[in-house]
Amino acid sequence: MNARARFLRMQDSTAADWQVIAGEFMPFAQALPDRVVKHLQILQGDYGGFPVDRYTHSLQTATRALRDGRDEEYVVCALLHDIGDTLGAFNHPDIAAAVLKPFVSEANHWMVQNHGIFQGHYFFHHLGLDRNMRDQFRDHPHYARTEEFCALYDNPAFDPEAETLPIEEFLPMLRRVMAQPRNSIYLKKENP
Repeated sequence: MNARARFLRMQDSTAADWQVIAGEFMPFAQALPDRVVKHLQILQGDYGGFPVDRYTHSLQTATRALRDGRDEEYVVCALLHDIGDTLGAFNHPDIAAAVLKPFVSEANHWMVQNHGIFQGHYFFHHLGLDRNMRDQFRDHPHYARTEEFCALYDNPAFDPEAETLPIEEFLPMLRRVMAQPRNSIYLKKENP
């Protein structure tokens, strides 16, 4: 059995307790990409009425971005953009953005967080919603990036005949992107 901290209330924790916790944290953090893939694979077989299941859609979106020469971080965002579908039926982009936030640029984070509204341009009018809802962001610096992501990668990734690379193709880049967080409350800030 692994060592455990001895406090009952966090306010009573000691430096020794946190050494124990820190010793457990690194192996746990290093296994994050594998846990993310397992969660993504929950989307297998979940068609939700779509022509392909949500897992295939995710792989196709990433395949399209990879084949188009996008960098690894962008491809990982494409792969994980809908990972929140299982937990966030009404806010799936927020879930995906939360998973990616520590590891990606502000531009890619914004793109993932807002892709649902931008993707809505292609179907909101069929649901009685405003298909131009994305226009509220017209002056945002990442508007064009998000519009392009949906147009080139998310929107056309529902084709049962389209190239769909297996998850193994994306694992090395997922591991590299998630190897070192850039944005986390748990990172020490450099003093100026």
